[in-house]
Amino acid sequence: MKIIQQHHIRKYITWRDRFVEVLRKIVLPGFEGVPLYDVLVFFINGLFKGSISVRAAAIAFSFFLAIFPFILFIFTLIPYIPIANFQTSLLDLFAEIIPPDTYVMVEKTIFEIVTKQNSGLLSLSFLLTFIFSTNGISAIIDGFNGSWHITETKTWIQQRLIAIFLMVVLSFLVVLAIALITMGSTFIDWMILKRLVASDFTVILLEIIQWIITLALTFFSVSFLYYFGPARRKEYHFFSPGSILSTALLILGTLGFNYYITNFSNYNALYGSIGTLIIFLIWLFFNAFILMIGFELNVSIAKAKSGSIHPINSLTHSLPENE
Repeated sequence: MKIIQQHHIRKYITWRDRFVEVLRKIVLPGFEGVPLYDVLVFFINGLFKGSISVRAAAIAFSFFLAIFPFILFIFTLIPYIPIANFQTSLLDLFAEIIPPDTYVMVEKTIFEIVTKQNSGLLSLSFLLTFIFSTNGISAIIDGFNGSWHITETKTWIQQRLIAIFLMVVLSFLVVLAIALITMGSTFIDWMILKRLVASDFTVILLEIIQWIITLALTFFSVSFLYYFGPARRKEYHFFSPGSILSTALLILGTLGFNYYITNFSNYNALYGSIGTLIIFLIWLFFNAFILMIGFELNVSIAKAKSGSIHPINSLTHSLPENE
């Protein structure tokens, strides 16, 4: 029995060592000449020892707090929009979306906010949005510097200044992406209406270009975070494998998450109106978790490039030759 066990152990060790040797020969593009095995050793350690879920939860909660002053800021900005009957149409839309019993309680408040200009409330909501948004970016930076492989940190002032810079850049990119998605579709419909587009192929091509640009904006947003956020920026490139991985996971994850919520989830039946907030918080956590995964890949490449990986010790040396 013991001989059979030793045979299986030797067989397992042989296959394992062969697998490791194959991984040592694989060098993926963007890994800067570092074997895939070396990167995986650091990457797996970072995932399991770096408390990624805790860091992602902190980021999600920080951005969740920023949502409420942001909504208030948008609402107080509405009275300043010089479009005829815009406020009335918006109130009708709220009446359709919000449950009737809830709308009765908040109707007066919403009416005053969206129809009466209030510069003081607008300034306060903008200030609160600015503070909580920079707190969210700062939480992302803390999440990066909380990696199992990183010991350096920035001073509070340095981190706050970088958070403000990143917030401005990311806000611009997000607004640009949203405008491209919404106005791009409207522009394509207008071209079809005016018969400026002759074939279905051209329409499909325009839609593909629209989403490629949106994908590129997402990639740039993630790259900005990964490049300017960490304490030791010089170790990382602006365009990195982590950015590519995170962008792909963010797009696929969001599509999959939306499909699940639309087709399988019954959160409204269980939690009512508050279910939307719960789903939104889960979505924030999900995206924050993906950001941490992509960053861990970048850190793993940098550490594997500067460090050394010891080969796995073969267990065959400890086994007796004959039994």
